[in-house]
Amino acid sequence: MSANTPAPHEPWSSLLRARGLRVTEGRLSALDHIAAHPHSSAAAIHTALAEQQPSLSPQSVHNIVNDLTQHGLLRRIDPPDSGSALYETRLHDNHHHVQCIVCHRIEDVDCALGAAPCMLPPQTHGMRIIEATVTFRGICAVCERRAETREADPEAATAAAGSAPAA
Repeated sequence: MSANTPAPHEPWSSLLRARGLRVTEGRLSALDHIAAHPHSSAAAIHTALAEQQPSLSPQSVHNIVNDLTQHGLLRRIDPPDSGSALYETRLHDNHHHVQCIVCHRIEDVDCALGAAPCMLPPQTHGMRIIEATVTFRGICAVCERRAETREADPEAATAAAGSAPAA
């Protein structure tokens, strides 16, 4: 690593310090994981980090994501049928999400009409609207193909489902 190359965690370390938070390995690892795997649950984060950090408990991960969310380093989303809150590092752009109703995969969708809040309700009830949170729901292409296969050949679809990767 050259003198001009920042340490791998340096951007996160700087952001943590700027928000008045201690720089800990748990926070750095969680931020790295969520940046690489957006829309992760606390359970998925814990599972991913447990081998390298066996002392990191599920409760610690919940505390970490809650602290990082409260301090503006993570965004928490609660899409329908997701089973738990999900976290991402993409902030301050008022983007939306699209979710497959079959496998529950979630992807980012840029703001529908420009800058935040990018859409306004017909009535604001006296409130200044600052954000629009939208989850578009549909069926992803993989799930659509699986459904078509099941309809065309139910026995082959059952065999293929046993070898299909988990979503």
